[in-house]
Amino acid sequence: MIKFNNIYLSYNRQEVIQDLSFEVKMGEKAVISGKSGSGKSSLFALILGFVKPVKGEIIFEGVRVDEKSAWDVRKKVAYIDQGVSIGEGKALDLPEFALGLKANASLDIAQEKIDDLLTYFELGPDVINKNIGELSGGERQRLAIIISVLLKRKVFLLDEVTSALDKHLKKKVADYFMGKEDWTTLVISHDPVWIENPSVKAFDMETGKWKQ
Repeated sequence: MIKFNNIYLSYNRQEVIQDLSFEVKMGEKAVISGKSGSGKSSLFALILGFVKPVKGEIIFEGVRVDEKSAWDVRKKVAYIDQGVSIGEGKALDLPEFALGLKANASLDIAQEKIDDLLTYFELGPDVINKNIGELSGGERQRLAIIISVLLKRKVFLLDEVTSALDKHLKKKVADYFMGKEDWTTLVISHDPVWIENPSVKAFDMETGKWKQ
C-alpha cells in the first residue's frame, strides 16, 4: 500500500531521515512515534509529494510518488495536521462548501450522514453555529475529521489530531478510525489512546523499526 524504500531526507543540509524502510499495508493502522525532529511529519510530506527524498523512493498503491503521480495520491488521501487551518465563515457551512469544490463534485452525501457525524463527534448546534474563528482547537480538529470522512477517502494521515481533545473525545476519535477495517490510517501522536490500542502497530522513527 505505502512503502518507504531506503529513504534519505535532508533540510538545509541537515539530515532528517537516514536509510529508512518500512511498509504499511492496506487496512493497517500505524502510529509513528519518535522525538521532535526525528522526521515524523516529513513522512506525510513525502507521501503527498510535497518534498522529495535525497535518495530512495515512496511507493503508493504500487506507483512511485513523483511530480506526476503526487496529484493522484492527494486525491486518494485525507491529511489532517495539528494546526487545522479550515478557512472562514460559519462552521455549519463548511462541510457543504468542501463537498461543493470541483474535486469533490461527484460526491453525493446525505444530510443524515453529516448529522450523524456531528452527533458522534459531539458538535452540537452551539458549536456549528459559531464562526470558524470562534471555534476552539478541539472543535476545529473534530470538524476537520468530519470533513475528511465525508470526502470518502480510504487513506488517512493524521498528525496530532487529538492533541486538543479531552480523554473522552480522544477515545471516540481513535475508536472511530480503528473501527474502519478498510481504512489505512497513519497517525502521528503521543496520546496513549492511539499507542495502546490493540489494533495499532507502532513504528519508532529513532530505531527505524516496528515496536514489538
